[in-house]
Amino acid sequence: MMIIMTMYAKYKILIFTSAIFIAGFALQSCHHADEAQEQDTKFQVTESLLNSLLIDTVQEASALTQITLTGSIAPDETKMVKIFPLVSGVAEDVKVQLGDVVQKGQTLAILKSAEMAGYNKDYVSAGADVKNTKRILESTEDMYKGGLASQKDLEQAQSDYQKALAENKRAGAVISINKSNENGYEVKAPLSGFVVEKNLTGNTQVRADNSQNLFTIADLSTVYVLVNVYESDISKIQAGDPVKITTLSYPYKVFDGKIDRIDNMLDPDNKVMHARITIKNPGNLLKPGMFANVMIKAKSGENMPFVSTNTLVFDNDRNYVVMVDGKAKVHIQPVEIAKTVGDRAYISKGIQPGDKVVDSRQVYLYESLKD
Repeated sequence: MMIIMTMYAKYKILIFTSAIFIAGFALQSCHHADEAQEQDTKFQVTESLLNSLLIDTVQEASALTQITLTGSIAPDETKMVKIFPLVSGVAEDVKVQLGDVVQKGQTLAILKSAEMAGYNKDYVSAGADVKNTKRILESTEDMYKGGLASQKDLEQAQSDYQKALAENKRAGAVISINKSNENGYEVKAPLSGFVVEKNLTGNTQVRADNSQNLFTIADLSTVYVLVNVYESDISKIQAGDPVKITTLSYPYKVFDGKIDRIDNMLDPDNKVMHARITIKNPGNLLKPGMFANVMIKAKSGENMPFVSTNTLVFDNDRNYVVMVDGKAKVHIQPVEIAKTVGDRAYISKGIQPGDKVVDSRQVYLYESLKD
């Protein structure tokens, strides 16, 4: 009975040992299978994937710097006219107000003027003199042919007629400059535009020798932006630099332009230098006197590599790009940004001109490669 129990115990030990061995083998096989599966599922950049991506080459250029200045809208001087009185008189009817739109030739005001009455008298008299001297000349010519008038008489008649013609022409020119009708002297607009200045009201006495203009008419299809450039920024800007302009009235509308003039002297009162920008004014949105914010993209003089801001990936307080090493080879490259101007990021460390970076699906690649 003892022998049978001993053999049974040995048989149980053998079965248990075999079970442990089989379980260990199965576990090891499973571990190798997991490793193989993990190796098979690791992300790899294929040539076809790389060919489907946008690749940018890192460029080098003089780094831009963005300067924000203030300015104001002003009329274009080449399209602005100041209207002065040519005769003295009293303003009887002022037909326009400040800010009105006027057309070329439109009557702005009517003056009652004694001078204008004198001009009309001179013109009528000059016309009568032309007719009278012409009649005398014709009569003298007939008498000269019949021997009843001398050569001197004929020459005198011809001279009187020429003088009358000249005076009539002068009087006509004065009348054409000083337009008038039965109501009085008419002040007319010499061009189409806006009334941006008005110094005349009804019953105002006007003198021809007054230095103050009656009206100022400006065509606002193009306007100036007059910018104050601080002394510390003078070396950073130059004519031709592109600018973007915003106003308080249209904060979400950006007007593009370029600096076309920079003064060579500082304003002694404000210690600023003035720059001028000429921009188109569609719809006459910009009005003289409006405040303007001017953002200038100026060259800093320092050459630096730059990439599009679209290529950057920001993660864990750092910036990265996905660089292309060669055929189907990419890696993550940390970079340090010196400055960002518009859609350009100037890089101080991490890449060099000529390097190639991924410009599409770079976030997907970065997340796949960083593990």
